[in-house]
Amino acid sequence: MARVRDDMGDTRWGRLQRWLREGDDSLDRAMIAVWDESAEPEPEPVFTVPPARPEQKKKNQKHTAKLEKLLRVFSVIAAVLLCVGIIGILLHTTALLPSFGREDNPVHNEVPRRYIEKGMNEDTGAVNIVAGMILDYRAFDTLGESNVLFVAVCTVMILLRLQAGDPDERLGSDTRDRLIEPHSDPILQVIARVLIPLILIFGAYVILNGHISPGGGFSGGAIMGAALILHMLAFGEKQTARFFSYRTYRAVSVCALGFYALAKAYSFFTGANHLPSIITIGTPGRIFSAGLIPYLNIAVGLVVCCTMYALFSLFRKGEL
Repeated sequence: MARVRDDMGDTRWGRLQRWLREGDDSLDRAMIAVWDESAEPEPEPVFTVPPARPEQKKKNQKHTAKLEKLLRVFSVIAAVLLCVGIIGILLHTTALLPSFGREDNPVHNEVPRRYIEKGMNEDTGAVNIVAGMILDYRAFDTLGESNVLFVAVCTVMILLRLQAGDPDERLGSDTRDRLIEPHSDPILQVIARVLIPLILIFGAYVILNGHISPGGGFSGGAIMGAALILHMLAFGEKQTARFFSYRTYRAVSVCALGFYALAKAYSFFTGANHLPSIITIGTPGRIFSAGLIPYLNIAVGLVVCCTMYALFSLFRKGEL
């Protein structure tokens, strides 16, 4: 062992011998202190990936290309099989249907007779047979149609919207409006101020009277959507966004579809289990009648109105 003198002039070897004879622990403390000061942290291991050889790189590229080719072939085969399966199911279902034009077909006697004879007074309470069909007998289909509109708009907005930093997105809404079509026409603005309230009132009338007269949620929602489109053309997107923004569209659509789903879920549950319902059909011909049909018309009208305006706005700005 090398002799290293400490501050007291003694050597480590001498202190070690004294520690062996006398059992003093000063040597322990001194050696620990010296070792702690002289100890160096162990270097962290560094893992390096050796560069791939040209032969290995080409092999990896060929393997990747082969996998991509197999995935494309698999996708094509899966798509063909799926289409063939759907076509087979549809053809099989069609083969099980009664022959077209036969007098004893249920579609020519039982279904229309049920709608006409018992639809207004017993089942739906709606004077408008079409409203009773789409919002009561076939309400599940109408819910699917409304969901298709909402999901289609959301999907198109996600897939085809402008990316951050695009030149058109950096422009303000007023600048985009001036580039597309000026909205400072005083004649158009005066006409819009007169017509927009009338159009909205007429759209609301068509929706609320859809169960007692021709109309309903789809036609009334289209009329109200036209009023919003006219407002944007006359006053610009920025002015319209003060009361109708994307957040408004999302909230209205989600609430309307949610109410529709919950309302018809209650009807389906009570009807399937033969339970009495607290919702009555009322007196046919009155505004508050036909059970849930007026409220479902309102929900459908709001979804159609919001969807029409959203689609027009996105197409107009070039984002679709």
